Amino acid sequence: METLDAIRTRRAVKQYDPDHRIPDADLDTILSAGMLAPTAFNIQHWRFVVVTDPALRRQIRAVAWDQAQVTDASVLIVMCADMQAWRKDPAHYWADAPQDVQDLMAGLINQYYEGRPQVQRDETMRSCAQAAQTMMLAAASLGYQSCPMDGFDFDAVAKLINLPDDHVITMFVALGKGTQAARPRASRLTLEQVRVRDRFA
Repeated sequence: METLDAIRTRRAVKQYDPDHRIPDADLDTILSAGMLAPTAFNIQHWRFVVVTDPALRRQIRAVAWDQAQVTDASVLIVMCADMQAWRKDPAHYWADAPQDVQDLMAGLINQYYEGRPQVQRDETMRSCAQAAQTMMLAAASLGYQSCPMDGFDFDAVAKLINLPDDHVITMFVALGKGTQAARPRASRLTLEQVRVRDRFA
């Protein structure tokens, strides 16, 4: 599927075939595509918790407004991020670069994030959002449907997946074979309503 076609046709599908399984090779392709999304300083904060245990998925559904896609989609991915990834050997994100570049980037990373907890958290949200969108487009290109989700109890899910203290959950991504088409698109703002030229009036 062409990229623009995937963007135009990708919709948040809620109903899935619970008996369908995405082959491991396709899932690896989707996850690997997500890993190609951009991150500031190449930090790659994301951690993808692929929930396959049916009992755990039922527990997650119970704290996710009983949304069927949590258990019925072929794959449920809890998109998480390591908020402290920036301080964990930052030079290794640039290991393939010359030593002077490694040293420079490690210093810039520390300078940018040190003492700025809101920036650290905001960065993880941006990183995971870009990875999630990339995954959903990759899934569309392979003929699967997807649903980005934030309707759940974040604290409860964190306990269920044993989330480390220095990590944060950003969203879910459900993937699978949809059994019903998405509803028609709701009203969309026009380009003129969202485009700001140079500055706000």
